[in-house]
Amino acid sequence: MILTRTIALRLVLGVVTLFVVSVLIFVATQALPGNAARAILGNTATPQKVAELESQLGLNRPVESQYLAWISHVLSGNLGHSFVGMNQPVTQVIGQPLFNSFVLVLLTALVSVPISIGVGVYAAVKRDSLADRVITGGTVALAALPEFVIGILLIVLLATQVFHLLPPVARPQAGVPFYRQLRELVLPVLTLTLAVFPYISRMMRASTIEILESDYVAMARLKGLREQVVIWRHAVPNAIAPAVQGTAMQLAWLAGGIVAVEYLFAYPGIGSQLLGAITERDIPQIQAITLILAAVYVLLNLTADVITILVNPLLRTGLR
Repeated sequence: MILTRTIALRLVLGVVTLFVVSVLIFVATQALPGNAARAILGNTATPQKVAELESQLGLNRPVESQYLAWISHVLSGNLGHSFVGMNQPVTQVIGQPLFNSFVLVLLTALVSVPISIGVGVYAAVKRDSLADRVITGGTVALAALPEFVIGILLIVLLATQVFHLLPPVARPQAGVPFYRQLRELVLPVLTLTLAVFPYISRMMRASTIEILESDYVAMARLKGLREQVVIWRHAVPNAIAPAVQGTAMQLAWLAGGIVAVEYLFAYPGIGSQLLGAITERDIPQIQAITLILAAVYVLLNLTADVITILVNPLLRTGLR
């Protein structure tokens, strides 16, 4: 019951957060420099045509009226029509890029999370050893590198004359299932994995070391339990809570921060779509994409809170 109330409270806070974000998104798009109607018309823009297009798009109405109309359409599932996409519904314009980014983030999560947690636990168990120092130094070095630098290094190493093993760009073919094009996704997934790996593994290492020094772990060892049982049954379930929160933050970053990686590998994802929409001042696309990314961020944090409670015996006990 208490867990249900906790989830309900987080849902309410998430809805409030999304409402605030929607206001900020709308205000930010209104503050963009230039004129959307003039940008759409391009060289054919005249004062009369601009005025007619502004009236057609509703851009000449008061800001409050525009926001209420937009948010009411969003709540009904209508994200509007693209200004430059031949007046297509935004859901159709961003549907494929959104799916492409989802595949990229999903594959990165499936690869990076287990490896990061395993390496973090191993480094904690081997604390102050040569292996721990190598892992710690390596994660610090990776954390200092921006993701686009990692991507460039991987392209030079694995997609050029050094080792020509993988394609340097990731351009999925339309109509072909993504699982048949995994070779094209190796480099962007590896780039994103190396970008998030240091943070999750270091967080898991720190929390595992703290738990391994606790009294109940010492008691489990005094009972004669095997070290592997102590680590994986008593230490890791309690140490994983901070790592879950860190993982959620990193996956949220992946959902909204893969623009550089998508651009680097020419990957047709939501980041590239957002850049194009900003360039073309396609306000409905900008609003829809940013709101979706904010909703993903809130959902991931809510999921992380629930998983943290479920996997942590101390938190489960506290909710009874």
